Amino acid sequence: GQGISREGEIIDMGVEADIVEKSGAWYSYGGERIGQGKDNAREFLKENPEMAKEIEAKIREKLGVKNGGSLISETLDDEEMESADA
Repeated sequence: GQGISREGEIIDMGVEADIVEKSGAWYSYGGERIGQGKDNAREFLKENPEMAKEIEAKIREKLGVKNGGSLISETLDDEEMESADA
């Protein structure tokens, strides 16, 4: 097991934020197909870190998250805080 995949989270959050397009099994960004299936899209982003950073920056901008820390850890921290408040 690899635990939480940074690229996988970027894909999931990108789809939720309408930055990454999902059509059937295909994932696309900026009109370019980045993979058929999430695993292939994740591998594509691992091999193209600049595109992953660009997508992450757009997600941050859309969500109003400051640059700096990890988008994934900030999201997990928010979820943990909500769980702790319950």
